[in-house]
Order: sequence, then structure tokens, then C-alpha cells
Amino acid sequence: MSARLGLLHTVPALAATFDDLLRRTGHDGPIVHVVDGGLLKAAIDSGVDDAVRAEVLSHIRHLADDGADAILVTCSSIGEAVDAAAARVDVPVLRVDAPMAEEAVALAVARAAGGRPARIAVLATLEATLGPTGRLLESSVAAAARSVDVAARVVGGAAAARSAGDQATHDRLVADAITEAAASADVVVLAQASMASAAAELDLDVPVLTSPEGGAAALVDAIRRMPA
Repeated sequence: MSARLGLLHTVPALAATFDDLLRRTGHDGPIVHVVDGGLLKAAIDSGVDDAVRAEVLSHIRHLADDGADAILVTCSSIGEAVDAAAARVDVPVLRVDAPMAEEAVALAVARAAGGRPARIAVLATLEATLGPTGRLLESSVAAAARSVDVAARVVGGAAAARSAGDQATHDRLVADAITEAAASADVVVLAQASMASAAAELDLDVPVLTSPEGGAAALVDAIRRMPA
């Protein structure tokens, strides 16, 4: 597959992660990455305001003008700015967490027993991510027209550990939170792509969903569905 893919990140390390994921799908075309850590800081400090929306649109337009056939934004915290920008360019623009949200609702509904509401636990390391991810899940729940309870919380200390370069502590804190949440949930959702490494070694009976694999697959699928 020789299509040109564009990715916008707010965490630099995710560029290599998505390079690997996309190559594993069979994609052999060019991949262009734009990294802007300042977007995440702005979203944390001020929310997804007009300035954040304008910067996201600028980056997406740059990738489109550079020849990207489809674009993936890998930061959940700025997801709602992505939705707004997608309508203003002529190529597919995807949120990394959208496939995960749809899968979470479908799995939770399928696993709910005894007529009780399905239960989804959402974990994030940043408060700024909970709102966008929660609203995305609410949209998926509404589309499913089923009773689903969504409980969300921030994993205390994990973001600070990651910022300090202590990935091991970040992963331990997130893994402990996943294990705790899995005791009472049908599905556990990790709201940020940067949390995925913490789930890699866990062996739980409850599905733990991370956004990178689903986002990469959706990006390649968008290319495959485009007219030849």
C-alpha cells in the first residue's frame, strides 16, 4: 500500500509506536509525522479552546497540503478539535480513540449478564482527557441504544512519573489501576495512547482496550476504502 499517511502527535514517543503498527498492517507507503507537545500542554492548561482548535486545524491542513491521503490524530485530549478540523479538509481525518470507543460499548453490552447495565471503566493519566473520551463514549452508547454505565477516573501520579522520565513507575501505577478497575467492569478503556505499554503484560479476564492498534487499523482501512 503506497498511500501517504499523516499523523499528528502530542507525545513524541508515539511516532515510533505508530510507525511499527502501520508497517505491521502491511502499509509500505510514506508516513509523515508532526509532533506538537505544546498542544497537549495548552489543552491541560486551558482546555480545547479557540487557540487549540486553530493550531490543530493548521497542522491538519499542513499534512493535507503535504500530500497525506488520510490523517490520524493520536492525542485523545484534543479529539474534539479534530472533529471540527476534519470538516475543513478534503481527506479523511480520524481520531485515534474513535474505534476504541465503539469496540468498548459493543464488548461491554455483549458481556453484561442478568439484564444489568453494561459497565465500562475509563482510566486516564490526565484530567484533560476524561472529558473528550467520556463524551465520545456517550455518543457510542447513544448509538447502541443500550444501558451502559461509564465510570472514569485519573490514575494519580502516573502523568508526573512519565513527565519525569520514569516510565516504569507510570506503567506500574496504570497497571495497578487497570487490575482494580477490571474487578467490577465489563471492559476497561485506557483513554490515552501513551498508556498502552502499561497493559502489555497484564493477563486479565476483562478486555483492556488501548487506542493505538485500533487507530492504526482505522487509518489503513480509510485508505483501502477510498476510490482507486
